[in-house]
Amino acid sequence: LPNALGGYDETPEDMAEILKQFAMDGLINIVGGCCGTTPDHISAIANAVKGVTPRRPPNDPQAGNMLLSGLEPMTVGPYSNFINIGERCNVAGSRRFCNLIKKENYEAAVDVARVQVENGAQVLDINMDEGLLDGPYAMSKFLRLIATEPDVAKVPVCIDSSDFSVIIAGLESIQGKCIVNSISLKEGEESFKERARLIRRYGAAVVVMAFDEEGQAAETMRKYEICERSYRILTEEVGFDPCDIIFDPNILTIATGMEEHANYGMYFIDATRMIRVPFL
Repeated sequence: LPNALGGYDETPEDMAEILKQFAMDGLINIVGGCCGTTPDHISAIANAVKGVTPRRPPNDPQAGNMLLSGLEPMTVGPYSNFINIGERCNVAGSRRFCNLIKKENYEAAVDVARVQVENGAQVLDINMDEGLLDGPYAMSKFLRLIATEPDVAKVPVCIDSSDFSVIIAGLESIQGKCIVNSISLKEGEESFKERARLIRRYGAAVVVMAFDEEGQAAETMRKYEICERSYRILTEEVGFDPCDIIFDPNILTIATGMEEHANYGMYFIDATRMIRVPFL
């Protein structure tokens, strides 16, 4: 460090001895010099720490958890409680939000998101799937707008669309680490892997539907088999972090009065239990 007059008094030997002690105590991974150091200083430092084992980073306390973020981090792990996902920023589920987006009243649409966060939403689901909308444009514009509102942007976002071009537009406009909802094996493995690789490139987590080339899974074992197959492809072939995979075993319509629908609730619960156990 400089003295009171801006000069540098520390000799190569003194500096090397101090840094050697830091290294011996396991406090540093890399050493060097800045203002005031000369080639002699760097040479002395290099000789002093030669052969000393670099600092060993501690175990990651977040290992095994899903890490999401808006402006603030969010950790989802085995001991997380129920997570509230705000669904009002969905043109298919909220008539008010849909009308605001159609009229391009984005300022009022952002207020819809803000109210959800104020009322306890921990994640915001954003969906722009409406036939009369330019989905990619609407998704991108809305995400960029909420990014300017710290009280909204603090929570993670779930980009929700059945149109992958809308998902890409969202991924290109998002800040933090989001969730993509969703992909499936409906169109085969190659399409599934291509989309998964893009999602991974953008660093997002992903929701995987229990849906394959033969259709949507209804019974317990079909749900489990599709999710197991998806997991294997994502982790072994795409390189996805297991912590970034969310399975949706599909809650199908119940209480219709049709006998074939009577056990759908039980199938969902049983499949959820089966899917969860191998990854605990």
